[in-house]
Amino acid sequence: MRIGIGVGELSGIPATLDDLVAQAQAAERDGFASGWLANIFGIDAILAAAICGRETRTLEVGTAVTPTYPRHPTAMAQQALSASAAARGRFALGIGLSHQVVIENMLGLSFAKPYSHMKEYMAVLGPLVRGGAVDFQGNEFRVQATMSVTGATPPPILLAALAPKMLALAGSEADGTITWMTGPKTLREHTVPSISEAAAKAGRPKPRVVVGLPICVTDDPASAREKAGNAFSVYGFLPSYRAMLDREGAAGPADVAVVGDESAVGEQLTRLSEAGVTDFLAAIFPSGPDAAASIARTRSFLVGALRKL
Repeated sequence: MRIGIGVGELSGIPATLDDLVAQAQAAERDGFASGWLANIFGIDAILAAAICGRETRTLEVGTAVTPTYPRHPTAMAQQALSASAAARGRFALGIGLSHQVVIENMLGLSFAKPYSHMKEYMAVLGPLVRGGAVDFQGNEFRVQATMSVTGATPPPILLAALAPKMLALAGSEADGTITWMTGPKTLREHTVPSISEAAAKAGRPKPRVVVGLPICVTDDPASAREKAGNAFSVYGFLPSYRAMLDREGAAGPADVAVVGDESAVGEQLTRLSEAGVTDFLAAIFPSGPDAAASIARTRSFLVGALRKL
């Protein structure tokens, strides 16, 4: 299992573009396999990943995740290939639906058919990214287009997928999935088997399973879980994450956070690896009176664990 780390908003630290580059370079120096950027309501994640990729040499940079609804798939393909060229082939495109409250209430778009939207989206995005041309006639998208970005290699497409149909789509059409707030039992019994079966049926390679979770190494796990419960409370109410928490038997985000001392956290990471997780995305959060020291302890543990998993 490779270990990556959150950059920018996924690190919990507000950051300028220069800060993001510095965080990516630090992640590379420490030996992390990848650095991941959220796309919320700040800096554009694909743009930032491209810049970070340009300023590093070995670190994979990826989006976790870029919403599909606000971007036509041809625009997404163009951005992704451009980012891949900038990062010299070390860019991973993580995409997802976002949430009804964002797409409908904030952006004024329809969220009525999320699965069919993503199925058609992938039917346009995949051929453009991988082959440079598409001819697709659907209900939402009707696209005849070609695309050529000099110096680009096709980036892996990771489709944020939680429900069975979306996992099947990720397995058959994407290169893997990227999850958030999904616990080890659900990953072992639901996520990994579903996407792997779909990929095998479609004759595709074994999919990547990138798993993002909050993490804190601490001697006071009760306080840390309380902190996680407060800091990440919103994810307990969004329907897609709530469904995964319910499947896990978790009351809320605090119950799936990776928390404990070095030994306990190591055991939790081992369980994720044994469940079939290929990449762990560490979203470090602090606990206790000294936030900087807390973050440093967790990061130090992860650096030490890089060669063990």
